[in-house]
Amino acid sequence: MPAGYGADQADVLLTWEDVESRLIESLHYWVATTRPDGRPHVVPRWGVWLRGRLWYDGSPDTVHARNLGSNPLCVVHLESGSQVVIVEGASTASEPLTGLLAERVAAEFARKYAPDYTPSPDSWSGEDTGGMRVVTPRSVLAWFDFPHDLTRFSF
Repeated sequence: MPAGYGADQADVLLTWEDVESRLIESLHYWVATTRPDGRPHVVPRWGVWLRGRLWYDGSPDTVHARNLGSNPLCVVHLESGSQVVIVEGASTASEPLTGLLAERVAAEFARKYAPDYTPSPDSWSGEDTGGMRVVTPRSVLAWFDFPHDLTRFSF
């Protein structure tokens, strides 16, 4: 952080478990991408955090999915501006989901979004993956009491 933010050194560092629990329980994830002409684009998505990644689905024809097709780098931000979690990484189209992973993804979507959204485990198992995408983090910046607990995680 720039000088003057009071964040030269955190008083206490957050644990990954505390930050990851926010990623798991969040209902809305803001995904920021870059259009081919360099303009930014951001969209809220429903998703699930499993195995250290964000899984979310939707049409491959959306602006953000098309942007990610030419530049997979993205930023994901949770809703709060004071309990902050920012994920920098890459979003790629998923391989078909089967078995235990498909069951876990479907169950987690249902836990968070039922009755509005309750996909079945085979929703992403065929050649058409239902637009499932996976964000793999490169770094996470988080704070719940800025600047006292400002913490960066690198992967």
